[in-house]
Order: sequence, then structure tokens, then C-alpha cells
Amino acid sequence: MATLQLTTDFSKTMILLKPCLTSLFVSTPRRHCPTSLPRLVPRASSSLSRRQLVSETAALSLALTVPLFGSAQPARSEEPALSEWEKVSLPIDPGVVLLDIAFVPDDPKHGFLLGTRQTLLETKDGGQTWAPRSIPAAEDEDFNYRFNAISFKGKEGWIVGKPAILLHTSDAGDSWERIPLSAQLPGDMVYIKATGEKSAEMVTDEGAIYVTSNRGYNWRAAVQETVSATLNRTVSSGISGASYYTGTFNSVNRSPDGSYVAVSSRGNFYLTWEPGQPFWQPHNRSVARRIQNMGWRADGGLWLLVRGGGLFLSRGTGITEEFEEVPVQSRGFGILDVGYRSKEEAWAAGGSGILLRTTNGGKTWVRDKAADNIAANLYSVKFIDDNQGFVLGNDGVLLRYLG
Repeated sequence: MATLQLTTDFSKTMILLKPCLTSLFVSTPRRHCPTSLPRLVPRASSSLSRRQLVSETAALSLALTVPLFGSAQPARSEEPALSEWEKVSLPIDPGVVLLDIAFVPDDPKHGFLLGTRQTLLETKDGGQTWAPRSIPAAEDEDFNYRFNAISFKGKEGWIVGKPAILLHTSDAGDSWERIPLSAQLPGDMVYIKATGEKSAEMVTDEGAIYVTSNRGYNWRAAVQETVSATLNRTVSSGISGASYYTGTFNSVNRSPDGSYVAVSSRGNFYLTWEPGQPFWQPHNRSVARRIQNMGWRADGGLWLLVRGGGLFLSRGTGITEEFEEVPVQSRGFGILDVGYRSKEEAWAAGGSGILLRTTNGGKTWVRDKAADNIAANLYSVKFIDDNQGFVLGNDGVLLRYLG
């Protein structure tokens, strides 16, 4: 490579440099760009003092650091805005994990947000701002409740939590009453669905399903046995990894027609239940990696997430064991939930702020790179309707849909 000779007017000092653009930005191998420092070669007639030489060399070095293309720009400190979501500020501690959200059907701007550490927030402007809400019925005992699920039908609403607590409202959440529960309730309550006037459906992590039609004062079992009992009967029927010790759920999701899909605590198989069936039906997983979560698509099919960031869609609709993998840009982080806005559009969320979108029913997914700066795991995607959606995460992170 030819040498470039730069001659200054400062006492006739000459500097010989070999140009290498890459060396201004990154380290390069020796064969591409010499790593030795520029050589100062004074002329024989030079009478520079040591101080002058050092001063002039420093001035020239500073001039060479000016960007080669365009003027220098200050670093931008502001975070890029999310393309379709905004982060909502919440009056809670950073360590809180948000778990569920619901709005009053008769007043779509009035809603509640639940989480760990007995977190209960209320909004009356569609989720733009939230205020802490206390329920005296949940503060009688010295417990720090984890509120797992909330659901509304008309003005009636329900909340379940751990340790076992059941709350009910008949006036859109203005007041809440605590419903007594049996001490023999199998498992912890992880899900509840308001199904009609004074009616609800409740699920525990051991597979018990109960229904009520009198505001929760009496409950009727919808299945005849827990998942543990079902697995003990069917463990010899070919369910891989089934045993008494895996008779709990890691996640459970309900379809609009009342069917359930649940993932075993170890993620090695899944179970389904349809209204009228006496028992849960266990299914072998058709993928190599363990299951992270499962749920229902807007078209009636199933989606399946595996540990490590894989996403699968069932072939056709209804309950099946046949799934096809869909390529996603998860960057190796796990995807934790999928929420459908319509039959064609859905959003998936996961670890380290992963946020993905599909507009063709799940065939292809595009990562919302503007969400990469969210330093939180996103656990749940909830669409209340076409125009109202939320993403819930840990460290008190709540995203509100703007599209």
C-alpha cells in the first residue's frame, strides 16, 4: 500500500502514515493494517525543541480524529419509541410481576391490573394511568397475596390469588367481598372466568375445575378427579414422562367455547379438557424441547411455545398433536405468551423484551426491534378488543397498544 505524506508548516516536520480507514474504528489483523505508531521524521535542519515537537504532534493527532464523513453528532440518549406500543408508568415497586388485567365490559375505560406482592391497580381512562387500589377484605390477615387472575362479565367480577383467596364484586369493582373457601381445595387457584350472572368457572393448578351459579357460595366439580389421579390411571397408556409428581400445571388457557389446554409443570406433555368430559386428556408432545406455554389461536387452532424460543402452530383447528414449527427471530430468548388481536394479527412476547408480530395468522413473524431496550421479561399478551391491548411483564413493566 502506498504511503501518504503529510507535511506540516510547523517547523518543517514531516509525518509518514499508512492510511487504514478501518483502524479508526475497529482493530484489524496485522496483515491488513500495521499496528505500529506513526513515525515522526524530523528534517536534518530542524531546530524544534522537545516541547514544540510534542505540542505540534498532539495538535495534528487531534485533527486526524475528526470524522471522515460529515460532522460529529452528539450521542442520542433518548430511547426509541415502540412502533405500536407505549410503556406505561405504574405506581408500584420495580420487583412486581404483573400477572393479569381485565376491564369492565359496560365501561371499557374502567379496568384492574393484578400482580405479585398484593398488587392491585385501577384505571378509569383505558389504561393510560393507574392508581393503587386497596381491598379491605384482602387485608384482614397478615398475608402478602399473589393475585393470579381477574375476570368480568357485565358488572360482576372475580379475583383469585395465592394463598387461597377469592374476591367478588357485583358493582364493577367499586366494592369487593371475600368468598369463603374450603380448606380441602385441591391446589392453588390459578384461573377464573366470569361466565354469566352470579356464575363463574375456576381452575386450580392440580386440574380441579369448579363452577358456581350463586355468586360463589356453592361450587360444583366439573371433572371427577385431579390430574394426579388421571395420570396414575393412564401412566401405562403411553404418556411420556407422566408420573404422580407431574400432576400440576405450569400454565392453563381457556378457549371462547370453554375448552382448556394446560402444560404440565415439567413441560414434558400437555393436557386438554372439553366441556362434558369427566377427566383431563393427556397428550404426548410432538416436539423435542420441553413446552413453555400453549394457548388458542383466534381461528380455533393451538399455538405452542418451547423453551429456547421455538414457536409451533397446530395443523388445522381444534385439539391435535400435530404441530409445525414457525421460524421466529427470538434471539435465543424464550417466548412466553401469544395474544391474538384478530385471526390474522397476533403478538408474541418473551424474555429480555422480545416482542414479535404476525399479520398473516402466524406464518411469518417480525421482531419489533424498538422493544429491544426493554429490560424485562414480558409474560403475558392481552387484547381486550381490536383497539385495546396490553403486554405484562416483570419489574412492573406494562405496555399499552397504540395501533
